[in-house]
Amino acid sequence: MTNATIVLGITGSIGMGKTTTAEMFRAEGIPVWDADKAVSEAYSPGGSAIEKIKEWCPSVIDYADLGIDRSALREYLDSDPSRLEDLESIVHPIIERDREQFLAKAKARKERLVVVDIPLLFEVQAENSVDAVLVVTAPESVQRRRVLEREHMTDRRLDRILTRQMPDSEKKARADYVIETTTLEEASSSVRSLIEQLLHSRKYD
Repeated sequence: MTNATIVLGITGSIGMGKTTTAEMFRAEGIPVWDADKAVSEAYSPGGSAIEKIKEWCPSVIDYADLGIDRSALREYLDSDPSRLEDLESIVHPIIERDREQFLAKAKARKERLVVVDIPLLFEVQAENSVDAVLVVTAPESVQRRRVLEREHMTDRRLDRILTRQMPDSEKKARADYVIETTTLEEASSSVRSLIEQLLHSRKYD
């Protein structure tokens, strides 16, 4: 066996159980980088995205703590969805650097397997930066129920999000591995099986 670090990219449309599945890898001792967490840290007081976002749109800054006011940001984007591209041009390079730092540290520690949790992995062409892609999926009815239970979520907002995401069927067709998350028990069993498969695959020797 070599000391190469296997990088597994995990993705899936909103409400498919991606975050829960990533936690299952973490529970098995696999290091996980979380894009959503990296964004949250970049938006927090003192975060790496604050100054550039302040220049772009001062009204979304919470001047009480100098972090991002998430409600104000949602309203700003909702009023003109094209603004999202401007925000992404600010945030994506910051998040990519954070991921690169995570991977560099993992490789220095000679980790055998790591997971990078990237919601828009295919949409931002990040599949070429990983060794394999896992797509997390669930029936559409389950997906919508999960998402609409979230605070601040509406049918309209969900539909707008889905139009920006690659269809689930296409993601599954492009995936190296697929895990169904309708039940936690089956998903957890699939995660353990995949870890075993990856760690003992001659493909990554």
